[in-house]
Amino acid sequence: MDTPAARVMLLAIGLQESRFVHRRQIGGPARGFWQFEKGTRASRGGVWGVFLHAASKDHLVALCKARSVACDPDAIYAALEYDDVLAAGVARLLLWTDPKALPSVGDGDAAWALYLRTWRPGTPHPQTWPDLYRQAAAQVQP
Repeated sequence: MDTPAARVMLLAIGLQESRFVHRRQIGGPARGFWQFEKGTRASRGGVWGVFLHAASKDHLVALCKARSVACDPDAIYAALEYDDVLAAGVARLLLWTDPKALPSVGDGDAAWALYLRTWRPGTPHPQTWPDLYRQAAAQVQP
């Protein structure tokens, strides 16, 4: 789960979502540097999506146990703002739910497509992605 490709994706998405400055969305409900919303059981988005997905739910149980957080969407959502390790883990698990392999380091277009599929941003900002992705890739040694 911890690969250079995963690290680049997490860095790029964190930069895109919060610039690693805001743990609580300005004027919105999202939490953590990766700006997770709670979602709902019906929407299967946000925390609920990771909680319900067959590929991630068992990993989420282990992550929550390691972080001493109850493994329920309300507790996880509340903790994301204050626990960066939990937030990074939940973000990685959301990427884990995507059926496609992680893009190779340097493939910013495929990384953007993965970000759109998994984060489903309300207002995507494609103009900022290339530079932020390059910054992320430059920080990760293969």
